[in-house]
Amino acid sequence: MITGQQVKEVTVKELTKKILSGEKVFILDVRNTDEFDDWKIEGENVDVVNKPYFELLEGIDPVVDHLPKDEPIYTICAKGGSSQFVAEQIAEAGYDNVYSIAGGMKAYSEHLEPVEIGTVSGGSMIQFVRIGKGCLSYLVISDGEAAMIDTNRMLEPYEQMIKEKGVKLTHVFDTHLHADHISGGKKLADKQQASYYLPPKDADEVTYDYSPLHDGDEFQIGQTTIKAIYSPGHTIGSTSFIVDDKYLLTGDILFIDSIGRPDLAGKAEDWVADLRNTLYERYKSLSDSLTVLPAHYMGIKEMNEDGSISENLGTLYNENHGLNIEDENEFRSAVTDNLPPQPNSYQDIRETNMGKQKPETEAQREMEIGPNRCAIRE
Repeated sequence: MITGQQVKEVTVKELTKKILSGEKVFILDVRNTDEFDDWKIEGENVDVVNKPYFELLEGIDPVVDHLPKDEPIYTICAKGGSSQFVAEQIAEAGYDNVYSIAGGMKAYSEHLEPVEIGTVSGGSMIQFVRIGKGCLSYLVISDGEAAMIDTNRMLEPYEQMIKEKGVKLTHVFDTHLHADHISGGKKLADKQQASYYLPPKDADEVTYDYSPLHDGDEFQIGQTTIKAIYSPGHTIGSTSFIVDDKYLLTGDILFIDSIGRPDLAGKAEDWVADLRNTLYERYKSLSDSLTVLPAHYMGIKEMNEDGSISENLGTLYNENHGLNIEDENEFRSAVTDNLPPQPNSYQDIRETNMGKQKPETEAQREMEIGPNRCAIRE
């Protein structure tokens, strides 16, 4: 039998590069079907087939008709072990270029891919795309200083970029108290000796020290100004940022193809009016030329050619269904009826972000497994 050493491994970073560059990728996902149906790798040129591992223990006959002969085959499972075994089976059957994806979907969920969005006064804006989870975070760099917005819990990619750019992190912001992923904002701020900011209306139960973030607050990062805009609706404290009068960071209020859901703190009926006012009044008063940078995206079709997630605010007012529901009752129905399932472990995640729970790293990974579900779609 061909040994595991003869089956090549590919890292999630290498795989992400292939997906974002539009390379054709065939993936055999050997997780159970319910896990696959809930959450899988997607991409413009990704062909993914699901066949559970237990159906392939005796060989690859159940899936052989789906395997391409003339292109690489990538196998994936939850953590990397089962996909390695299946990859060996495929290689033994005579297929070349068979790869097991190292670390499986857990590793894919944690990967952060930096994409430079554009310039700001004295520097640049970098978007970190968490392709396996749909989370987006931002590093604003100007004249040797930097600010982070909506930090994920995996800090190494941010710290590496900060070191690579030779800048000092001075400010760390969370647009709101997150419910679908664990924030690394407070930890990063403490490690980098930066100030950590959170909207106080989301912080009633927070157990750690933070700096309150208020409507109209302005922060100077080198030559760049970051202005806070109170924008409730996803949470009661949700706050957006205008960066350099050029970018609008919307948190989980407005996405490219959808709008935020108001129910993750159990307040859907109470917060619908806030959500509508933010989207139909507050944002409407802003310049159409602002580039919208959300904290999440829902699918690969929202991704630009360079792998970034962004769109002009004026374009969204023309094309995003959630911004074009004139009747208030219809809007209320759209954002409170038929809501998608709530994020996995969302209450535990909220309490972790409050500081009430302090789970170990592996427990944090388990809490975050699965897609983000912060959006409402028509």
